[in-house]
Amino acid sequence: MAAKVFSLEPRKVPFIETPYRKIITKIPAPGSVPLLNKLRTNESRSMRGQAPVVWQKAEGVNVEDGYGNKWLDWSSGVLVTSAGHGHPKIKKVLADYLQTKGPLHTYCFPNEVRANLAERLIEISPSELNKVFLLTTGSEATEVSIKLARTHGIRINSKKRYIISFQGAFHGRTYGAQLSGGVLGGSEWVDENQYFAQVPFPGSIEVKDKGFDVFTKKLQELNIASCDIAGVIVETFQGREAKLMPVEYAKALREWCDENDAALIFDEVQAGFGRTGKLFAFEHYGVVPDMVCCGKGITSSLPLSAVIGKAEYMDQYGPGEMTSTHTGSPLPSIASIASIEVMLEEGLIENAANIGNYLKEQITKITGPYRERIEIGGIGLVIGMLFFDNRENLTPDADTAFKFCEQCFLSGNLFFAPVGKGYGAIKFCPPLCITKEAIDDGLYGKAGIKETLDKVMR
Repeated sequence: MAAKVFSLEPRKVPFIETPYRKIITKIPAPGSVPLLNKLRTNESRSMRGQAPVVWQKAEGVNVEDGYGNKWLDWSSGVLVTSAGHGHPKIKKVLADYLQTKGPLHTYCFPNEVRANLAERLIEISPSELNKVFLLTTGSEATEVSIKLARTHGIRINSKKRYIISFQGAFHGRTYGAQLSGGVLGGSEWVDENQYFAQVPFPGSIEVKDKGFDVFTKKLQELNIASCDIAGVIVETFQGREAKLMPVEYAKALREWCDENDAALIFDEVQAGFGRTGKLFAFEHYGVVPDMVCCGKGITSSLPLSAVIGKAEYMDQYGPGEMTSTHTGSPLPSIASIASIEVMLEEGLIENAANIGNYLKEQITKITGPYRERIEIGGIGLVIGMLFFDNRENLTPDADTAFKFCEQCFLSGNLFFAPVGKGYGAIKFCPPLCITKEAIDDGLYGKAGIKETLDKVMR
């Protein structure tokens, strides 16, 4: 099932001008259509899923086109620009470096900023996590963590090669990532692999029994021996519903992994670096994983990912046996160091916790009349709004989710397209610098989200 595609036919919409939103042309802007058509002609069809606005300028919590329109950005460019779009400090360190003769690429040859970033990541991580491997994408990070978990397991016992993940998960779009994600979206090119198995995710609305016994019972049903499991990989919050697992479940999972010498991997590509109101989202559980996969908000800008883990896992491969072409390239590394400093110095993690509580309260309030068809989840500045037919069957309602997303776009509120099972989920994940004033503008200002939701649902 593919996502719906936005029309490129400019339509007349009411003009809007508020402190954070401005729509003064037909949408999409007629002048942008030739470029949009060029992209559709030359790019893979899979790239057509997002709202047709050509980003010309992005600053703070706003995105603008070149035709006078401005959107309040609820996407952070898919949870990347945590420090805000175009943060001055990040732009300055990049510009300063470009004025030097410093290299733009070094492969695995040492460079100073890579060394500084690795050291900084260790400093901000729990003491047990004392090694870093820098990569480029989130999928690459999850693939590496799976590889390390299986290597560790197989070296203990040749049968110890199973990876357990959770139903409804998303760990990326590469082969191993999709296997561990339960092939979300039904990719016909991914064959079943006996060594990858899924258990119910206890944070999901679809799972009634949230006790840890469900985990062990499911393994018994699958006829998988605990001693043969190399690792368990779990999104710290599961993307589509933005819900954590129960704390006691997480603690029981940590104990189970210890007892069975299995790696516990938290995928924090979405959840890390302040998004949930903690530096790392696993802090909500009071446990420490063996490896954590990071990406997206790690730089607030350029492509970079990382696996941060215990030396017993991270140091298994010898020199030259586990590398990546762009590992720790200078510019992304500089951006990451600056982004981390911004988050800590400007209190963005605390803002995510505090203003996130306010955002969730308001979204819960405006969706109150529709709770038979909408489920709200989230923590910090990631809120999931899951549309479904009714609470009996919980069938995702992709049509309503898309209509809501489209109508918000037409009135200056920008979301990335619906995601998750059946494309029924809308994600609120603005930059961590968002203010109460911006939230109120988006929700309650002229043609705001509350008004849009009421129209769509009625």
